[in-house]
Amino acid sequence: MKELLDMFLTFARIGGLTFGGGYAMLPMLQKEVVEKREWATNEELMDYYAIGQCTPGIIAVNTATFIGNKVKGVIGGVVATLGVVFPSLVIITLITAFISNFAHLAVVQNAFAGIRVCVFILILNAVVKLGKTSIKDAVTLGIFLVVLIGSLFLDWSPIIFVLFAGVVGILAQVLLKKEGRK
Repeated sequence: MKELLDMFLTFARIGGLTFGGGYAMLPMLQKEVVEKREWATNEELMDYYAIGQCTPGIIAVNTATFIGNKVKGVIGGVVATLGVVFPSLVIITLITAFISNFAHLAVVQNAFAGIRVCVFILILNAVVKLGKTSIKDAVTLGIFLVVLIGSLFLDWSPIIFVLFAGVVGILAQVLLKKEGRK
């Protein structure tokens, strides 16, 4: 029970202190889930993010569910999911009650502009950290570059990019094994 409470509180803190969506949550997930509690590795976190982006729902919720399920089974998945959404439900309820009264104020608009810049930097930092552990060889560098360029210039669903990367990864492993490199 203590572990489930810790999981709920951990994901509630992550959910309550992250602004900007699932990608902005990545730095906190790395610190809390990978580094501090060791509930997942960086590679597993990347896998959960990729799957979370391809499945229906919110990336952050899907990722929390995957991690909770890995650590404590179905009940862990439920607890982690409840933890990550609980602060948002409370905050959104409070904001919707008052936002129409304050949204037009310059100080509120400027605060949101500052928060957006901060979220961008946090996401960039997480991408750099995960890139260091994900780009391991020429094949993964090639996949990275193709997906980066493709996502910049093509208006395709992320599912297509993830499927492409998965297929190329599988094919590369098969070909490398045939050649005796791995």
